[in-house]
Parts: sequence; structure tokens; C-alpha cells
Amino acid sequence: MSDANFTPLPPESFRRTPWKNGGGVTIDIADAYREGAAPGSWEGMIWRFGRTSIVAPGPFSDLTGYERLQLVIAGSGLVLETPASLEIPASEIDLRKPFKPVRYDGGTPIVSRLENGPVEVVNLIADRALCEIDLIVATTGQNAVLSAGNHVIYAPENAFTGSCDGKPVRIEPGHALLIEARIAVSLQAATGLALVATIAQRSPAA
Repeated sequence: MSDANFTPLPPESFRRTPWKNGGGVTIDIADAYREGAAPGSWEGMIWRFGRTSIVAPGPFSDLTGYERLQLVIAGSGLVLETPASLEIPASEIDLRKPFKPVRYDGGTPIVSRLENGPVEVVNLIADRALCEIDLIVATTGQNAVLSAGNHVIYAPENAFTGSCDGKPVRIEPGHALLIEARIAVSLQAATGLALVATIAQRSPAA
């Protein structure tokens, strides 16, 4: 018996959802919601993994209570500006280079700056009270241990091949694979590049 379930996620299964502030549209690759919440809404969201285009500078949605991981997959030169307050000086979150994940608080007031024109980004967003998340870039020859939990492997550009839990894995360009691991499993990347989003249930506080 395998220690993981594998569910292909083709592009036709992705959902298009307006940003919370209405400034754009996100393509939801995979997500989870509280019981009774409407899938695709911003109410009752547990976690969401998707991609979106940023074509003009502007404010980010307020996602207080959520952790965010983000990286650029097309274009370059994205900077997230955080304004000064009485307690905190102004600062920048540097996303200038593609395929470098950055973690930040979803409640941080942010205005984007585009130094080299439009970009496309991938976001992993999760309720920090319920989930622990990570986002890595898997490239040729790399091995990674995937903890117990949900993992979304997404091939944004080219086909990705490898193996997980002893099973061969091939993900076509623009497709994804959901892995539900009961225990920690190993992912071996053979060819291509994939983004690996990890969502694990947070242990209750003692």
C-alpha cells in the first residue's frame, strides 16, 4: 500500500477568481475551504495555491491572519513596498529575481512596484492558525523529503519528471499534481523544474 495518494490537476480544473481587492484575477490551482464556505471565495479559505499576473503597480489585498509565500515565474523586477508607520520604518520585500520564494505576513500593507514591466507570480496562502506551509523549487537531480500533509507539484514552464514514494511522476507544462502523504515521502526530480507547495496541518498548542 502506498503512503501517498496522487491526483492529477489539469489546467481545465483550475478556477479563475478575482483578487480580494478586485484588482486582478488569480488562477487557483488547488485550495481548501472550511465546511460550508464557497470554493473560490475569500471567506472560509484554509489555503490556496495559484498563479496570477501583475501588470500594473498597485495595492495588495489585505489577508490578515494568513501566511504568504510568493515567487516570480515570468518577468523580473517585482518589489513589494511596505509603508512606514509610527512604529515601523518603510521597507521592501525583494522579489526581483524569478524562482526565489519569499515569505511574508498577509496582513502587511503592500504596494507593488514593477521595475521591468509585468510579471507572473505564484502564491501559496494559508491560515496560519491551521497550517504550516513551505514553497520550494525542485530542479534536475534534486531530492526533497515531503512531510505528512498535502503537496501540490506544479510545472509552470516545461514538463517535469521524477519519482515520489517509489512511483514515477510526469507533469506536463502548465499541469499540477496533488500528493496527499500520510507519512513523509521522498521526491526525486529527474528533469525539468517544478514548484512544490507544502501544506501541513498545524499541531494544536499544548
